[in-house]
Amino acid sequence: MPESKSRPPQNQPWESGWAPDTSRVPGTRRLWLAGALAIATVAACVTAIVVTEQQPDYPSPAPDQAAVADPSGPGLISYGTPSATPSPTPGKKSASPSARTTTSASEPQGSASAPPPAAPPKPPTSQPGSSAPKPSTTWRSVRSVNYPDRYWHISGGLVKLDPVGGSESREDSTFKLVKGLADGSCQSFATADGKYLRHRDFILRADRNDGSSLFKLDATFCPRSSPVSGAIMLESVNYPGRFLRHRDFVLRLESYQHSGGYQAESAFRLVGGLA
Repeated sequence: MPESKSRPPQNQPWESGWAPDTSRVPGTRRLWLAGALAIATVAACVTAIVVTEQQPDYPSPAPDQAAVADPSGPGLISYGTPSATPSPTPGKKSASPSARTTTSASEPQGSASAPPPAAPPKPPTSQPGSSAPKPSTTWRSVRSVNYPDRYWHISGGLVKLDPVGGSESREDSTFKLVKGLADGSCQSFATADGKYLRHRDFILRADRNDGSSLFKLDATFCPRSSPVSGAIMLESVNYPGRFLRHRDFVLRLESYQHSGGYQAESAFRLVGGLA
């Protein structure tokens, strides 16, 4: 008995002559394909998660380190920020000295970048038999301006204005110029036998230093400019306004006067020692 074939509806003809199977829900194949694709996607995601968890977990930089500069870099940069200057080519020196950074404070001492401190120079050692050089001593003679042939001269313990005599007289007319005993910016006059010129009762004389403050003041004189060109005036430290002058060829301390005679008799020149 011949098989009975279903006939297509009259309004939907089929080329094969077969009618669609009405016992199956339409679109089943598409649903199967979509399910398979979803399962494959889930499997791929699970595989990626497993691989990611197996990699070592590097700690993220602390917030306070995010802006710390790389010691080898040219400046302060933050993580994830590209450098504005290109990296130097290997084998070439940087053209700008500002691109180099100073050594970090965390570097250990004694690194190759820090040269060792130079050893202090050794003091010179004296040779056997050699003596240290003696400081030079300034010896001066004091010459009068209005009596250029006369000099300060110690006679009878007093300082007078006398002409140049023999060798002994020349020695008594030569004095060692030193810093003032009472004021280092002024001057004192010492003799060859260790005495000092000082004023006492306003008369200039040569006396031994007794160490008293009064003696130091009496033996200290400050040079001042004189109206006479190339000459000086010597003012007393403890009697300001009084200057040394010669009167009757004896050196004494008197108050300043505007007369021509006083200015000439109180003007002196320091010259080389006569002795």
